[in-house]
Amino acid sequence: MSGVDAVVIGSGPNGLAAAIELARAGRSVLVREAADEIGGGLRSGEVTFPGFVHDLCSAIHPMAAASPFFRSVPLEEHGLEWIEPPLPLAHPLDGGRAVVLRRSIDETASALGEDAEAYTRVFRPLVKDWPQLESSVLGPLVRIPRHPVAMTRFGLDALWPASRFARRRFEGEAARALFAGLAAHSILSLDKLASASFGLVLGVTGHAVGWPLPRGGSQAIANALASYLRSLGGEIATESAVESLDELAGVETVLCDITPRQFMKLAGDRLEGGYRRALERFRYGPGGFKLDWALSGPIPWADPDSARAGTVHLGGTLDEIVASERTPERGETSERPFVLLAQPTSFDPSRAPKGQHIAWAYCHVPNGSTSDRTEAIERQIERFAPGFGELVLARNVMGPADLEGRNANLVGGDIAGGSNELSQLIARPALRPVPYSTPLDGVYLCSASTPPGGGVHGMCGYLAARAALG
Repeated sequence: MSGVDAVVIGSGPNGLAAAIELARAGRSVLVREAADEIGGGLRSGEVTFPGFVHDLCSAIHPMAAASPFFRSVPLEEHGLEWIEPPLPLAHPLDGGRAVVLRRSIDETASALGEDAEAYTRVFRPLVKDWPQLESSVLGPLVRIPRHPVAMTRFGLDALWPASRFARRRFEGEAARALFAGLAAHSILSLDKLASASFGLVLGVTGHAVGWPLPRGGSQAIANALASYLRSLGGEIATESAVESLDELAGVETVLCDITPRQFMKLAGDRLEGGYRRALERFRYGPGGFKLDWALSGPIPWADPDSARAGTVHLGGTLDEIVASERTPERGETSERPFVLLAQPTSFDPSRAPKGQHIAWAYCHVPNGSTSDRTEAIERQIERFAPGFGELVLARNVMGPADLEGRNANLVGGDIAGGSNELSQLIARPALRPVPYSTPLDGVYLCSASTPPGGGVHGMCGYLAARAALG
């Protein structure tokens, strides 16, 4: 460790963001990654057949497009190319039709019938306010917002349970279903307080910045971040696990892109008192059950707009999605799960052999579940794309244990770094004036278990590094 000012543990998007910010401030930085390749949730690989490049965790990146950190780094100069599908999102309904989120608010609203005006009233002010909102939404909630009026307007709607918000604001099935699918990214029961905030933020990003994907797969984001870090003089060591913070004695600053469970293990008996008890109470959320397919052709959607969307939400009506998203917290699984699906090769044909395709999807299950949801997920796809099963050449299945095996931060398959319940969004991972700091001098947390939480935005790492720099 001699000659290194700072060590970052973990090379996920937040670890790399933290390292970049430290390096930009003139610090000498070493990133230590336990795995044999960098990226954390940004890894891609050929897990079905050679030539089919699948994303092993994240696939579509609206929060990267909305992130102040990502706007500050010249990743295009380091090989990253964003692709914006013609439509950010489609949400098929029974009967061969789909409701669509378009970049244009007016075009989205015009297809919502009786809810056109209501949709515009919800989203137009938020899109207009987004430049003022982003620093508050993508940061700690326990601080005075820079733009209190805009944040108050957002908060009055954001604190609602998504199920009640959708029923209160919209009359028709289409608008309610669209909002429910957006809010289900919270990985919460849609009856929970503040679940509406996720629907609002993701709807705003769809209109304000789009829902892009990186050419070549999510690994391209990690590779570009790493390339930029190295251009600043930073170093990365893979297959270099840190077993104890004692190994880093003498290093001035340590940033940990890990969850509270791993941090307590690294800190050992150096960590005690109220902070340790807070970390022991930290709650992990539902897990993911994920499928990747190699396909002989494009998904045969009943509604043609679904073929033009990078992301497709499969869950039917508001009532169906609400019922599905209640089950994980009860320790149950749904026979009609809400499914999030991405179809990258419709817009990036380089990721599969000519004429063939890949698809990516997952649903929410109880944390640590061992239930196989393959048939339930594929039934939901067939419901809106009859004939899908005939295209499947191969599938890769990852339940919660498989996800955690690939990335130790995904505890029990939790892809968000911890439950998104309101109390834990406020105190993440503990209630402190600087949530990234720990009682250990010079040691900080910078993972998705800190504000603003999960998503490929790099803001947890960026803000933790700013805190460490003082």
